[in-house]
Amino acid sequence: AAELEYESVLCVKSDVNVYRIPPRTSNRGYRASDWKLDHPDWTGRLRVTSKGKTAYIKLEDKVSGELFAQAPIEQYPGIAVETVTDSSRYFVIRIQDGTGRSAFIGIGFTDRGDAFDFNVSLQDHFKWVKQETEISKESQETDTRPKLDLGFKEGQTIKLNIGNMTTKKGGAAKPRVSGAGGLSLLPPPPGGKIAVPPIPPPSSTAIANHVTPPPVLKSNNVSSADILLDLDAPSAASKAPGSATTDLWGDFSTASSAVPNQASQQSNWVQF
Repeated sequence: AAELEYESVLCVKSDVNVYRIPPRTSNRGYRASDWKLDHPDWTGRLRVTSKGKTAYIKLEDKVSGELFAQAPIEQYPGIAVETVTDSSRYFVIRIQDGTGRSAFIGIGFTDRGDAFDFNVSLQDHFKWVKQETEISKESQETDTRPKLDLGFKEGQTIKLNIGNMTTKKGGAAKPRVSGAGGLSLLPPPPGGKIAVPPIPPPSSTAIANHVTPPPVLKSNNVSSADILLDLDAPSAASKAPGSATTDLWGDFSTASSAVPNQASQQSNWVQF
């Protein structure tokens, strides 16, 4: 797994100064004022890289890129990188070679912003390392925990309560019919008969206005031509002045008086 990991660049600063520092005389920490700040021992380029969970501070030549020194960092803040007590632009790092030898040197940046970027790049990397460690621990604890069996056992059932729906045993609930005006009406009972409204009786006024004419008696001796002549006679007599009367049956008597000859000739005609 270590061979498959690739190296990523976290920060690059083109101007950094390197100082030889005196040995620490107390536990107070390092002070940059004890160094020869005006005469750095080496000047070059700084790169911060990471490979897996380990970060590396590499001091390289500005032109050729040749490696001058390297400081592997496995924890920050820690013994591999320390800040000085009297400035934010200077740090003490522990460099190592391939043989296992190590030494402490001082580095400093001319620009305060470069020192801030250097510090933040190390903080972000080890914050990510901490998160990865916590995630791996949680996954391991999850694998070791007994898994919950959420399946149904044989013969196990569940009961669902959906809202406030109430149904009769053996049948579904009957829907309510909404009538006019938004009122809720119950449907008619099964097998019931709908009452038909009764037909109102005819009024007396309608009966009085309805007049049924009397039946006309026909005789076998009277010809159809005579009947047509008799039907034309009343219409001619009714047009004469003074023949109108208020009696409903007056037209029949007028017609009979207006044609005396025909009435005397046809003895079978019935007069009204």
